Amino acid sequence: MRLDPHMSQALAEGRKALPGCLPNPPVGSVLVRGGQIIGRGHTQPPGGAHAEIAALRSAQGDLSTATLYVTLEPCSFQGRTPACAEAIIAAGIGAVVVAMLDPDPRNDGAGIAKLEAAGIPVTVGVMAEQAQADLGPYLNLPANRGR
Repeated sequence: MRLDPHMSQALAEGRKALPGCLPNPPVGSVLVRGGQIIGRGHTQPPGGAHAEIAALRSAQGDLSTATLYVTLEPCSFQGRTPACAEAIIAAGIGAVVVAMLDPDPRNDGAGIAKLEAAGIPVTVGVMAEQAQADLGPYLNLPANRGR
């Protein structure tokens, strides 16, 4: 099991989401440029910003050389909030690193496919075991389908 310092920070950020994010999963995200964290975010209460959006909102400047680390695949569909994958594309993020795919059948690889179709390099599986330990208990909740 390879540790990644930036994904470790994203996992720690996700833990800050509890319990307010429920029934949504406690996702965390950090935005990194030049080896430095320039933005952080975690899932807000239902209807609020997802982790990726919170991290994007907290960052400044050109993001074309930035890498977004996120503990769960960005959503590709509109629920109570717009699709995170679309926001990442619009922000011009340089690369995305994802700990684990979202098992929600409405997503399940579709967020990754959208990012890659837009020309954004995506790496999946970084610290996946730790992400599954943190997120697993929250991903099978029937109420989570509103994410």
